[in-house]
Amino acid sequence: MKTYGVIMAGGGGTRFWPLSTKAEPKQFLNLSGKESLINETIDRQEGFIRKEDIFIVTNEMQVSLMLARTAGRIGRDHVLAEPAARNTAACIGYAAMEILRKYEDGVMCIFAADHHIRDKAAYTRTMQEAVRTVQKTDALVTIGILPTFPSTGYGYMRHAPKKGQLYHEVEEFVEKPDEETARAYLAAGRYAWNSGMFVWKASTILDYYRKLLPDVYECLARIGDAMGTPEEQEVLHRVYPTIPKISVDYGIMERARGVLMLEGDFGWSDVGSWDTLDSVRKKDARGNIASGDTLLMDTDDCVIYAGEKLIAAVGMKDTVVVEGRNAILVCPVREAQRVKQVVETLEKEGRFDRL
Repeated sequence: MKTYGVIMAGGGGTRFWPLSTKAEPKQFLNLSGKESLINETIDRQEGFIRKEDIFIVTNEMQVSLMLARTAGRIGRDHVLAEPAARNTAACIGYAAMEILRKYEDGVMCIFAADHHIRDKAAYTRTMQEAVRTVQKTDALVTIGILPTFPSTGYGYMRHAPKKGQLYHEVEEFVEKPDEETARAYLAAGRYAWNSGMFVWKASTILDYYRKLLPDVYECLARIGDAMGTPEEQEVLHRVYPTIPKISVDYGIMERARGVLMLEGDFGWSDVGSWDTLDSVRKKDARGNIASGDTLLMDTDDCVIYAGEKLIAAVGMKDTVVVEGRNAILVCPVREAQRVKQVVETLEKEGRFDRL
C-alpha cells in the first residue's frame, strides 16, 4: 500500500510577526539559517515517503509563492489550493478525497508545515512504525511527544501502553492545562503532548468523517464527485467555503474510539513564537539568539533578528527585537505569545500595510 504525505501549509504564523506576514507567512521563513520550514518539512520525509507522493494544502493566495519556494520538490498538481480557510478537518478531508478519487487508497501521514525536528533518524523510525501500525490495525494513529517540561501551550493525551505492542491506546485528549496541572501531567508519566501529526488510511479517515462529521463529509463528497471533470474548480470554489469550520482534533480524534499513539522522542518543536527560537538556533555564551547584522554589548538572554539594518543592543536583557519589512517588534521575551494580539489589533484598525 502506498504511503502519502500531506503537509498543511495554509496558516499565517502570526506569533512570528513582523517577519511572518500575509504575503510571506511563517512556513516560508528560514528560521534555522539552513532552509525554509516548508522545505525542511518536505525533505525530512525522505526515507519513508517519495517526494512525488507528497501533497501540500495551502490557501489559493499562496499557491504561486508555494510553487516558487518548493520548485524541484513538489509538482503543481500536488499543491492543493483552498478557496477559503475552513480549519484542519476540511484541509485533511480535501486531501483524502483528492488521493482516493485521483490516485489510489493508501496511508496518509499528516504534518504541519512549520514544525522542527532535531533527530531525523529517530523521526523516520517512528513514522515508519506508525505506517506499519496503520497497515496492521487500520486505526487512527497519532504521534505523542514525550514532554520535557510542564508546557501550558500544548494539548495533551492521556495514554496507556498496549501489552506486546509499540503503540499506546489514547484514553483522553486534554486541553491546554494551567501550570499546576501541567506539572501533574509530567509527574504522572502517562501524558504526551499532542503534536498534530496523524497517520491513517485515506479511506478510513473519510469513513470517520461520514459517521462523525456528516455535514463536512457531504461537502467533501460533492467536491470529490467533480474531481477530474471540467466543473472541478467551479464546484470547489462554490462548496468549499460552506464546509463547517472545525478542527480534526475536535471533530474526529476526540470522538473516535480506538485511537492509537506512538511516542515521539526526536527533538520536536512547533517553533510557535519568538521565545521558542532556541529550538532551531543555538544561543551564544550569554544566552542570546542573533541573526543578521547585529552588535550586542552587555546583552543577555535576548532574541535579536535583523533585516536590512544593523541592530545594536546595549545593556539589554530578556528582550525580543525583530526588524521586519514594514514594522519593528520590541517586547520582553516573556510576552512573546502576545505578538498575535498585535496582529489582531492591526487588523481591527485596518492597518493591513503593516501585515
